Amino acid sequence: MESVIRIERYADQGRCVGHIDGRVVFVRFALPGELVRVALDEPHDRDERFWTGEVAEVLEPSDDRVAPPWPLAGPLAMGGGVGGADLVHVSLPGQLRWKAITIGEQMSRLGHVELDEVPIERMPQDLETGGLHWRTRIEMIADDDGRPSMRRRGTHVRVPIDTMPLASRALLDAADACRVWDGGFEPGAQIRIAAPEPRGGADGPSDNYAVLVDGRLRDGSQRLDETVGVGGLEFRYTVDADGFWQVHRQAPVALANHVLDTVRGALDGAASAVVWDLYSGSGLFTLPLATLAADRVRMLSVEGGRMAVRSAQRNLRAMGLSDVDARCGDVAATLAHVPNDLARPDVIVLDPPRAGARAKVCRAMAATGAGAIVYIACDPTSLARDVGTLRGLGYRLDAIRAFDIYPMTHHVETVALLTRSGD
Repeated sequence: MESVIRIERYADQGRCVGHIDGRVVFVRFALPGELVRVALDEPHDRDERFWTGEVAEVLEPSDDRVAPPWPLAGPLAMGGGVGGADLVHVSLPGQLRWKAITIGEQMSRLGHVELDEVPIERMPQDLETGGLHWRTRIEMIADDDGRPSMRRRGTHVRVPIDTMPLASRALLDAADACRVWDGGFEPGAQIRIAAPEPRGGADGPSDNYAVLVDGRLRDGSQRLDETVGVGGLEFRYTVDADGFWQVHRQAPVALANHVLDTVRGALDGAASAVVWDLYSGSGLFTLPLATLAADRVRMLSVEGGRMAVRSAQRNLRAMGLSDVDARCGDVAATLAHVPNDLARPDVIVLDPPRAGARAKVCRAMAATGAGAIVYIACDPTSLARDVGTLRGLGYRLDAIRAFDIYPMTHHVETVALLTRSGD
């Protein structure tokens, strides 16, 4: 079923809102103000509160609409459908507006905080590359002929690909060198390619990349070296090729520097301090934070992934940073058994997964009386919900800043500073 509708406003998850006979319709690949023909998803004849659909034809385009630079990720009706770039139809300035408005709306609806504006920072070189070539990790699936492919949305069809426009140049070079695009994989195999780019400092080793097939190393190295310049120092991280790391080539630099500056400001020159780093991964924030006048800052880091914790511990040892109690475990459960000397943090840094920290962890953080919480979020909805919880527990939102580390997608990274309210 198709219908012509006027698009009214942005929604979440890269969609926009329109109406058909009074029923809300969430539309993919649309923009506010446009008149579009929408193909409704099946089944569309049930008595649901809302329908979903996708643009099939643009009758009156927005000024923010552009021809998709990666057509395969565009609308199904226009030969696309592979996913991974749901704002591929939006100009780069339009993408920033979309994300800033989404953060503001979610913060108002769920966090009960009205924001005049949300500063949002584009990463270096993204404008020059047109929002492409930023991913240092990609994942694909082998099709029935053993070629790298991506699934077409809403189907089991695997679309073969011979390049990935969002992948960094270094990653594409590694894929070419390892003849990934030639195929030869077992049908259905999961293919992962990772290729760190040095971010300040000399070039890394020549085998600083990995091609994994179903989790097993096929080419390159199992342990990858990441180099990040933070606060005038160079930090080196060893990360498992199958582990998590910020995927944009410049994200670790931008986020770590901003978090370090924010924590410095919150500590305000204190003679000594306790800092927590929750959901700490391989130690991206832990290492720079541990160097804050290292003889006066004691730290607790908590991460649920054993592989990531082992990487963090190895990275701390390599830099001689011994005042960090790096623990592996569920964050909420671990916070119930914190040693007395670390139980009253001055500042808490957390970078939870997309679902957010949730109420139990928010209550545990608030119970410590920490003066400041620095919350790094990859989902504005989860952040806004947790900000609302923390506001009810005695915190106020002091600052918020967004980083566009996911160009061509609706995703955005946001860093919020919350401080203990005087009352």
